[in-house]
This record gives sequence, structure tokens and C-alpha cells, in this order.
Amino acid sequence: MAGRVEGKVAFITGAARGQGRAHAVRLAEEGADIIAVDICEQIESNPYPLATEKDLAATAASIERLGRRVVSVKADVRDRARLEAALSDGVAALGRLDVVVANAGILPMAMGDPQPSDFVDAVDVDLVGVMNTIAVAIPHLGDHSSIVITGSTAAMLPNTTDNPALGPGSAGYGWAKKTLIGYSEQLAQHLAGRFIRVNVIHPTNVDTHLLHNDGLYSMFRPDLAAPARDDVEPAFIQFHAMPIPYVDPVDISNAVLFFASDESRYVTGQQLRVDAGALLKAPGGPVGG
Repeated sequence: MAGRVEGKVAFITGAARGQGRAHAVRLAEEGADIIAVDICEQIESNPYPLATEKDLAATAASIERLGRRVVSVKADVRDRARLEAALSDGVAALGRLDVVVANAGILPMAMGDPQPSDFVDAVDVDLVGVMNTIAVAIPHLGDHSSIVITGSTAAMLPNTTDNPALGPGSAGYGWAKKTLIGYSEQLAQHLAGRFIRVNVIHPTNVDTHLLHNDGLYSMFRPDLAAPARDDVEPAFIQFHAMPIPYVDPVDISNAVLFFASDESRYVTGQQLRVDAGALLKAPGGPVGG
């Protein structure tokens, strides 16, 4: 069924690359116009390169090739005033706001010199950045709108983000993503009277830069001096019940599309795992009985 979000406008953070770009393109394919923002700068505690202005321009070009309108703005989700200005510019150009995808995230990791500030950086982007995104969006949202938040299956699992070997940044990432569960459920209750839905998608490993970097590779294969993708994929597979190393960004985007569309008009406060059975496989994971 084509045009599942026809005529809607979606505000997406972290849109220059990875999951954010996939979400923007997938929603545009189904008829949405896009307000795309990204920091387009490096955060030093993050061990892999973040997106650039060139990446954000490539996202915008992909949307335009689909015949949809796009407003792309360099903005840091940690800066509420800048984020508010970027969104206001987008709404002024595109006329409305129907969907918020609070996706921007980082995973600072110990790379020989962990710092307490790594925890702060992770929380500032992964939790405060989400709250800033939603705070600036709510005044623009009409009734029957949708808010979609990116969580993390890893943050639900023991000995993953809270592994001391990964340092304060990973702990901050996990704490932020866990905190989003309660935050989203509270927000869903308070917006329900306006039929504004709030849902969280918790991905497993996704084929993006956040997964594919030397820091994570070394954590999965500490027995190797310089592990490469081929070395870590067998370990990634062991993480899941389904025998795959990771999912594609579009697998998450398809869930975003469902929550953005009117098909989910009465679905709110949900925590949806797109995790290839990772939590089911984990010791102590949910088991029906």
C-alpha cells in the first residue's frame, strides 16, 4: 500500500546517515516531507566519526529524488534553542508537523583513557537530546500525531552496555536508553487525550557506524589485536536467536513507518524490539509460561 504517510511532515534527528537517513528516505518513499537535522560535527568522546554536512546534503538529495520536499539543517540536539529554531524554520517552509523521530544518538566508549565526561556526553545526546527534540516539537504537533523514539535492545540486556570494559560512555548510553522507557510511557499518558502517540523502537545491532568501529570490534574480539568485520560477525550472530549478525537500517525504518502512519492510530506507550530474538535468547530474558 503506497502513500502510507502521504501529506505528513516528519522531523528526524540524526538524519545525515545511518538509521536516521534510512528513516527519512523510507518515510519520503511513502509520501512524507522531511525536516532533517544532524550535528554534522564530531563529539570527541565518540570513537567513530560522526556525520558531516556532506552526509546531510546526501540525505536531502535522496529525498528530493523521490519528489518530496525537505528542509535540512545543521543542529545539535543538546542545544534546545538551536533545535527549536531549526524546527520552526522547517515548519514554516513545509506548513505543518505530524511525526517526530527522535533518533540522534552516540555511543562513547573507553579507548584507553575513559573519562567521567564520557557518561555525560552519552546522556546529553541520548536522553536530554531526545527530550529536547520532543519539547520543541510538541507546540507544533496537531492531534493524531506520532512521536517515535530510538531506544536500544542492548540496554535491556545484562553485561552489555553496563560492561565495565566499555567505560562510562557505554554506561551512560545504557542508562539513557533505559530511562527513555519510563519517560515515553509517562509522555504517552499525558498526550493521549490529544491522540498523540508515543512509542519506542529498540533495535539490536544495526549495520551502521555505531556498530562497525574499532572500539566495538575490540570488545567483541579481545583476543585479536586488530579485528575486522569478518572476525566479529560470528560473535554478533551469537547475540541473536535468529542466526544473523545484525539487521539493516531499513528494518528499523519499517517499524518507524508503522508508528508514523495512521495504521498505529491507537498504539501508544509501546516498547517494540526489532532484535532478531536477542532479548529472548539472553539469560533471564522474557519467557512465556
